[in-house]
Amino acid sequence: MTRARFQTFDDPGHRAGAARIAALRSVLAAQGLDGFVVPRADEHQSEYVPPGAERLAWLTGFTGSAGTAVILSKIAALVVDGRYTLQAPAQVDTAVITPVQLAETNVEAWIGANLEAGQVLGYDPWLHTPDGVARLERAAHKAGGILRAVAANPVDAVWRERPGAPAGAVVPHPLDLAGEPTAEKIARLRVALAKAECAALVISDPHNLAWAFNLRGADVAHTPLALGYALLPCEGRPTLFLASPDIAPELRAALAPLADLRPKADFDAALDGIAKGRKIRLDAATAAIALKVRIEAAGGTPETGPDPITALKAVKNDAEIAGTRAAHLRDGVAVVRFLAWLDGADTLTEIAAVEALEDFRAEGGLLRDVSFPTISGSGPNGAIVHYRVSHETDRRVEAGELFLIDSGAQYADGTTDITRTVAVGAPTDLMRDRFTRVLKGHIAIARAVFPKGTTGAQIDGFARAALWEAGLDFDHGTGHGVGAFLSVHEGPQRIAKTGTVPLEAGMILSNEPGYYRAGEYGIRLENLVLVGPRDIPGAERPILGFETLTLAPFDRRLIVPELLGPAERAWIDAYHARVRDTLGPYLDAPTRAWLADATAPLASPPISPSA
Repeated sequence: MTRARFQTFDDPGHRAGAARIAALRSVLAAQGLDGFVVPRADEHQSEYVPPGAERLAWLTGFTGSAGTAVILSKIAALVVDGRYTLQAPAQVDTAVITPVQLAETNVEAWIGANLEAGQVLGYDPWLHTPDGVARLERAAHKAGGILRAVAANPVDAVWRERPGAPAGAVVPHPLDLAGEPTAEKIARLRVALAKAECAALVISDPHNLAWAFNLRGADVAHTPLALGYALLPCEGRPTLFLASPDIAPELRAALAPLADLRPKADFDAALDGIAKGRKIRLDAATAAIALKVRIEAAGGTPETGPDPITALKAVKNDAEIAGTRAAHLRDGVAVVRFLAWLDGADTLTEIAAVEALEDFRAEGGLLRDVSFPTISGSGPNGAIVHYRVSHETDRRVEAGELFLIDSGAQYADGTTDITRTVAVGAPTDLMRDRFTRVLKGHIAIARAVFPKGTTGAQIDGFARAALWEAGLDFDHGTGHGVGAFLSVHEGPQRIAKTGTVPLEAGMILSNEPGYYRAGEYGIRLENLVLVGPRDIPGAERPILGFETLTLAPFDRRLIVPELLGPAERAWIDAYHARVRDTLGPYLDAPTRAWLADATAPLASPPISPSA
């Protein structure tokens, strides 16, 4: 029987953008609005959202995980970051909506420059945080306009076939994988609430809800979330308000001594009841302004700040780390089998590569989903940082090209994310130079040691130095946090120019510098790393460093050994030896022989390029 796949390759349908935007403008005019803000968000401000919240993709055709459209009566813009420089213009109808780079202007600046005096700009109060609305309001007022909340999202009025609310199964996350009982997590959270002098916490982030109550769901593609909210009082029983009625009996039994379970429809009334006369903590990152307004209307005092769960969740315990290691071992076997298969493929398309890699992962066991839609880019498509292959864009991988594949998996015991760039046929000298510079940046992060308290922003430049020396750079962060069988993009930690959170032992991040030559190829090399203590003789303060978790070879055919220093060559040889020794026992003889060649020391001649 054919296994159902976790990914589809349907065209996003950007050709319908003109008609859909025209229909939206008609609805806006009937409601007395001159414009509307359409973020890529749901009511929890999540990166991955249920189908019915994909308003931005439906309206514009843009399928990226971050972006905001502003639709005015005569003009419209889609504001995206550097990851989508090439993707956004390729997906949207640029005759009706103009892609704008965040490096050039932000949403608020565009509104300030284009909203006319007296015009009314609408927004959905469930899709914006209080801070976000404050910025929009300042921009609208600066232009002489008015910002107005809407009771119902006008995009929904024209999206006639909008999917309904998800109702996936909600199940317990086993204690041997979670590593800490729910009761102990609640106790730690109450200590944090008491310090903040708050009577209760509104848990609006489904990731945090999943972690705090040791549950997992299936309401969102590629991330095991159960959508909903929770009210956690300093005293008394917490209450979970889940969107899905499909709650496993085992979870009900596990939560019965600790918390109440109620339908999501009961949440508003419960919030009114707990808020009156009390100070209620709202998560600044995920709580919609609609929650703030409701608490105020109920006579409560909303306090917007960090949800303490976010920081606790970022530091993995021993069980979560052990699960992550097991997931990476399983994933490494699948990826090596895929790379060996790739090297022997006579003909290859981008979609065929995605399907093959997913199949290899499924054969290893415990696969629950992919952790994001696989980025499978050959030649010029590899230069699109978050390229998503469709039946329309699928192309054959040709000799003389680079092939970039960025993929990950959700296993029952951990989340993975890996990118490899491989040569198909003989690479050019320039390709090898650029690849090696990216590799140098990757190694610099992998080998980095730093004092406790160091932020991701302070080490981000390590990944870029070799590129900067050649007048090059890349327009995305170097690393993002990763969850434990949760989101592949997890904060608050990150390695980026904007990474202001100190890195702590137990945090997992990606290490993924890149280089993109528009219209020709892209290069990205990604492993996941674990922050841990380092014992340095004579050190005068606590020192941390990274342990690489991901296990898969880099393409030696693309490495210029002369561009690497002795320590860098030693690192790559030691890493390849570890990959070979760790994965070899789990591979069949032909794949093991391929891996032996792929991980030979740099002094050895590389294997022949794939045809």
